[in-house]
Amino acid sequence: MDFERFRVTPGERVLDMGCGAGRHAFEVYRRGAHVVAFDLDADELAGVEKMFGAMRLAGEAPEDATAETVRGDALDMPFPDEHFDKIIASEVLEHIPDDMRAMRELLRVLKPGGQLAVTVPAWLPERICWALSEDYHTAPGGHVRIYTRAELEAKLKATGFQVQGHHHAHGLHSPYWWIKCAVGVNNDGHPLAKAYHQLLVWDIVKRPLATRLAERVLNPLIGKSVVVYLAKPAARDLPDAGDTAGEGAGRETADAV
Repeated sequence: MDFERFRVTPGERVLDMGCGAGRHAFEVYRRGAHVVAFDLDADELAGVEKMFGAMRLAGEAPEDATAETVRGDALDMPFPDEHFDKIIASEVLEHIPDDMRAMRELLRVLKPGGQLAVTVPAWLPERICWALSEDYHTAPGGHVRIYTRAELEAKLKATGFQVQGHHHAHGLHSPYWWIKCAVGVNNDGHPLAKAYHQLLVWDIVKRPLATRLAERVLNPLIGKSVVVYLAKPAARDLPDAGDTAGEGAGRETADAV
């Protein structure tokens, strides 16, 4: 996520849908928003809630900012229509079989004129991972599809969103996942995987100029993620006929968030 392109201002209501360990939710909280970290995984949410508490105690977020966790289904979110100013859906849609239904839920709970940021694994790095390891994508709750950016944008546009731009990210991370897939996705103790992981941790903590420049070059070529920025049309631009946002009764249960 590039928070220069996806600006979060104090007092905005922001949903981190499929928050996982909460990285984006924490940044939104630091920026003074009212953030909801939403996920299906109760264990992940417990860790996020603890971190929110630690941030409050440490004064890492403005006093008038709020942060909460909510457990639920991406296909039937427990929020009113047009509730959020901004939504983040990072590395989640590739896990959901009925991805367009999840997209319609995102449209439903976003305010007209609100912004959405979606990230998914980029096609080429992901295709290499699938080729190297069946376990990578067949584990329960794993990835069920590989998006091209064109497909992702087309689905989001068909849902009702307007595309505002994109970029790639995490070019240094793709080789790590290729190594993991080659030696075993759960083999964290393999010397090569372990060494590359230490490099990534060092890069994240120290952010040296050399790796920043390297990632800038690598991102368009082998960036692990593609990030797409979108908007929900303002109320005056929305179609009058049909309900493109909600599904009504009888919604299915999501396999995973």
